[in-house]
Amino acid sequence: MIQTSDFLVVGGGIIGINVAREIKRRYPQARLILLEKEDSCAKHASGRNSGVLHAGFYYTANSLKARFTRLGNEILTRYCEEKSLPINHCGKLVVAKDASELPALDELLRRAKANGVELHSISDQEAQTIEPRVKTFQRALFSPKTSSVDPVQVTFSMQKDAETEGVEVKLGEPYLKRTLEGIVTSKGTYSVGYFVNCAGLYADKIALDFCFSEAYRILPFKGLYLYSEEQEGAVRTHIYPVPDLRNPFLGVHFTITVDGHVKIGPTAIPALWREQYTGLERFKLDEFADVLWREIGLFFNAGFNFRKLAFEEVQKYSRSKMVALASVLAKEVNLHHYVRWGRPGIRAQLVNIREKKLEMDFVIQGDSKSLHVLNAVSPGFTCSVPFSEYVCDRMEEYRKTKS
Repeated sequence: MIQTSDFLVVGGGIIGINVAREIKRRYPQARLILLEKEDSCAKHASGRNSGVLHAGFYYTANSLKARFTRLGNEILTRYCEEKSLPINHCGKLVVAKDASELPALDELLRRAKANGVELHSISDQEAQTIEPRVKTFQRALFSPKTSSVDPVQVTFSMQKDAETEGVEVKLGEPYLKRTLEGIVTSKGTYSVGYFVNCAGLYADKIALDFCFSEAYRILPFKGLYLYSEEQEGAVRTHIYPVPDLRNPFLGVHFTITVDGHVKIGPTAIPALWREQYTGLERFKLDEFADVLWREIGLFFNAGFNFRKLAFEEVQKYSRSKMVALASVLAKEVNLHHYVRWGRPGIRAQLVNIREKKLEMDFVIQGDSKSLHVLNAVSPGFTCSVPFSEYVCDRMEEYRKTKS
């Protein structure tokens, strides 16, 4: 028996849930189904990210990330406070290791001003009043609006909201394929009025079934954090290095968890299959072959220095290397404090396979029958609510066009 649904959203992460909620707000009488392949939501990127609510000063003013990060931070901060969800208003320091990095601090200040984000240039002495252990050259930046939350609790809370609002959340039901009859899942077939793909690591594969993502593929990067055994409050605020603004990774940094503990990382190690979390868990031979082939191609032919990036990131599997990188940012960073690796995450990084480059901003494609969120990487969690509204705006534009 074929089921019918006005809207079908695939992917039970923070973005899929918020897209479903926004569609339901716009079409309250419509039947809306959200499919999640796992037995609960937030099993992948949404539940495995750093938990940092970013402020929005890294991104150029013409980017979607700049547009949504500041607003997303405000919305999620208010949401956690209203729902009594834990939030740590710890702030963030961005530090320089030497004079060569001071111009980059100035560039971040310019971006913050252009994006309407509160960001302060402070002296090294002022930085040490915020965090006595910090190390910086002459000056630093302080972001008071950066904070930490528990991403699993936030996602579960929003899932509960979605269900209360009338979204039908179906767990343990993966998308399988698209046929002439409709959308085939592990439990049946759906005849769908409009289909929305928020499948994260598999968004490109699903999009190909609809003749999208032809120039794009997901390249998975594995993120690992090392947790400190120091007591709560050993470090008071996030401490980040000056980033290389040419790539989407922010470098090894100190993250303060929602309960006040310290972790350092993350890595951005090229993964060998899409859900390579632990050992051979979720190993798929076809994915391994495809991902490895693409990584080899980027190693020799990328439009960016993938070879250097991969070499540097693989070294971070070493605890001593990770701690050495962190020790540039703060004093009294000892290897014996950092003995426990946290739960791995996978970044679903989109690659333009024609231009051989990493996509730095959000990417959406669609038509009158379907929409596909192809790239929603960091700070996708922070941006999730306003970005989902944007996705629905695009969906309505696509629905008015003819395929």
